[in-house]
Amino acid sequence: MKILLLLLSILLTTAAIAQSSFSDQLAKHREKYKKDLLKSAGGPLASEEELAFVQFYEPDSTYRVTATVQLTPKAEPFEMPTYNGMTRPHVSYAILSFVLDGKPQQLTLYRNLNVIRMPEYRDYLFLPFKDATSGQGTYGGGRYIDFRTGEVQNGQLIIDFNKAYNPYCAFHEGYPCPIPPKQNQLSVAVPVGEKAYGKAH
Repeated sequence: MKILLLLLSILLTTAAIAQSSFSDQLAKHREKYKKDLLKSAGGPLASEEELAFVQFYEPDSTYRVTATVQLTPKAEPFEMPTYNGMTRPHVSYAILSFVLDGKPQQLTLYRNLNVIRMPEYRDYLFLPFKDATSGQGTYGGGRYIDFRTGEVQNGQLIIDFNKAYNPYCAFHEGYPCPIPPKQNQLSVAVPVGEKAYGKAH
């Protein structure tokens, strides 16, 4: 019995340390993200005061999942609509299959054909999605997660929904924010990542 209690104590301690490290890394990620939102860094927010309305869910490592990656090398480029009426050229890069909330899910991962022309973003991948929280706690227009091609390892990709962020349209109107395609609308709720911006615009 003592051995079982000791093993349980070790497991709980290890889990607590892992969660703490996960939370610390996410906190650093979010601080950098918030700084990048300021106009001085090219973002949509004019002042530190506006940053106070940027809100996040509590970290939850159960929404950090491993997806199987099926590349789509023969996909045809298409124009993805945006919320200001313009379009942006994209092409499917891969189909991501994973389990979330106990249910099998699929999302399509894209490449923005304009963005990848820039040397620093040549390996950039884009995952726009909506879920059951869209318009009910998170921005109704969906959220995004960014990746680099090098993050695909051995046919797998770790998706951390805690890093889901709002498009600039969530803060101010007029930006050409891509609308998540219908195939990227999840039926389950994803109550992690960035919440709806707390200030009307």
